[in-house]
Amino acid sequence: MNDAILVVNAGSSSLKFALYDAGEEPGPHGLLGGGQFSGIGHDVRFESEVAGARAAPMALPPGASHERALDALLTWIRATFPAYQVAAVGHRVVHGGARFAAPARIDADVRAEIERLVPLAPLHQPHHLAAIDALAALDAALPQVACFDTAFHHGQPATATTFALPRALTADGVRRYGFHGLSYEYIAAALPRVAGAAVAGGRVIVAHLGSGASLCALEAGRSVATTMGFTALDGLVMSERCGAIDPGVVLYLIEQKGMTPQDVTRMLYHESGLLGVSGLSGDMRTLLASSDPRAVEAVELFVYRIRREIGSLAAALGGIDALVFTAGIGEHAPAIRQRVCDGVSWLGIGVDAAANAAGAPRISGASSPVSVWVVPTDEDLMIARHTWRMAAGAGRG
Repeated sequence: MNDAILVVNAGSSSLKFALYDAGEEPGPHGLLGGGQFSGIGHDVRFESEVAGARAAPMALPPGASHERALDALLTWIRATFPAYQVAAVGHRVVHGGARFAAPARIDADVRAEIERLVPLAPLHQPHHLAAIDALAALDAALPQVACFDTAFHHGQPATATTFALPRALTADGVRRYGFHGLSYEYIAAALPRVAGAAVAGGRVIVAHLGSGASLCALEAGRSVATTMGFTALDGLVMSERCGAIDPGVVLYLIEQKGMTPQDVTRMLYHESGLLGVSGLSGDMRTLLASSDPRAVEAVELFVYRIRREIGSLAAALGGIDALVFTAGIGEHAPAIRQRVCDGVSWLGIGVDAAANAAGAPRISGASSPVSVWVVPTDEDLMIARHTWRMAAGAGRG
């Protein structure tokens, strides 16, 4: 039997997965297949993409849980890939707090710390735990590794992570953490191959633009500043999240509008961002296709905040040598890339319109002092590599 690494990204009603050959450190060509469950807890649907094998059929009853879905997934893997056994599982875990500066093999202590951080990532952390617990119940001997979205940012200087709050709070972990770290880590590793060592070793701003959106300033491949902070609410306008907001607004909503903390949480996480401004949708594709003035305003605000934060990160870096777009919007919305770059042309950024429309790896013009790139991210591969390094060699013991 050959070993495989299973990568799991669990959401409230979804479970995404990818399976990699673990004969050696996983690379892009080691992906065996992947897919997702949607509608967990309700009407469960299963989709898969398989390379070089025939996918076994799968159906789950209505209301199936994460544990039931994972049990079915392990059975499906055995049927679809009979030459492979799952040797270890890697989980995307959004918040690692102050403790986790690197991936961690999950034991009772690590699990307890992930649970302690639930208030800092209430949309994500409980569902990561549900998947971890479900797999432990199904196979207690199966190694599991937590890969944290915050870990890549741990090396930032204190001035980039400290809030101007009483020291007792900052000492207790109230600080800027940053997120999308697995994506930024992948981009930092891929950039020398795509753009060359000179570009990758310089001052780079990466724009991870998807339903969740943030920017990260890299210097010599290391994170020095990012737009998200204590939670994944901060920074840019997102699909349904507000991004940066005056904390006085939250006080006003509670004290003057009678909203409960739960009301405010729901509004900031689920009813704001592109959806809140447009009143139509949080999907950038829908908004770009609409002539509704509210949709136009939402897109303008999204672009404006990106341009403004690029200027902020360029100041933190002391200049900029390259700009990289990645994630769903960053990779697939040339109109957004063009508008962002046009708004920061003062930094020496110029875009080749034809290259941008075609989604070429390099979309900057030949005379642009700052190079601009489109680099697809691969968080799953990053998780698979970490898991392979930490657990695959240990086998099932």
